[in-house]
Amino acid sequence: MSMGKEQLLQGLDTAVVEMDEELVIRLANQVIAEGVDPFEAIDQGLSKGMERAGQLFEEEEYFIPELLMCSDAMYAGLDVLKPHLQTTREKKGTVVIGVIQGDTHDIGKNLVKIMLETSGFDVTDLGRDIAPARFVETAIEKNAQIIALSTLMTTTMDGMQEVVQLLVSQGIRDRFKVIVGGGPISPGFAARIGADGYATNAAEAVKLAKRLVA
Repeated sequence: MSMGKEQLLQGLDTAVVEMDEELVIRLANQVIAEGVDPFEAIDQGLSKGMERAGQLFEEEEYFIPELLMCSDAMYAGLDVLKPHLQTTREKKGTVVIGVIQGDTHDIGKNLVKIMLETSGFDVTDLGRDIAPARFVETAIEKNAQIIALSTLMTTTMDGMQEVVQLLVSQGIRDRFKVIVGGGPISPGFAARIGADGYATNAAEAVKLAKRLVA
């Protein structure tokens, strides 16, 4: 049965929240069959569902097992959609991305990485629980334009400031744009630590990265 775009996006969102991996796969295949933009399906469907699951976790309606099943459903959808993303041929720049030391939450970071890659950025993904110095070393090594830092924990936010301070102390602050994101991060925090920008989600992170390298 044919579904409209809005129905498909809402369906993906709900199926992720309801941990229904089979339905996510079926809807993701329908997205491709009906010619809906897979980038939009990730951003407005899978990603939104994962955001809602995160809110339910914060409200203690969901716990770790439920959150993991939601993420399994989201990744199942990504596996279907990712091969169909149109990667732009024009290279926009190089990004070093990772989750700051002390934090192992990487779902948001992984979404940002996929969106950046399909938007024409070369992305070096350091993974999670990464020391501030390693971000700086890798950015220098890769001749990156952007360092993208993520955390979902208030206790690890200081590590983001440490990255900026390391760049300043080494006299290379002006060589790199630093962008930050994650649940507890705000525009005010980004400004306070001297970052170049803040994004609320993967789509906004891509827009910000494009602006900063333009």
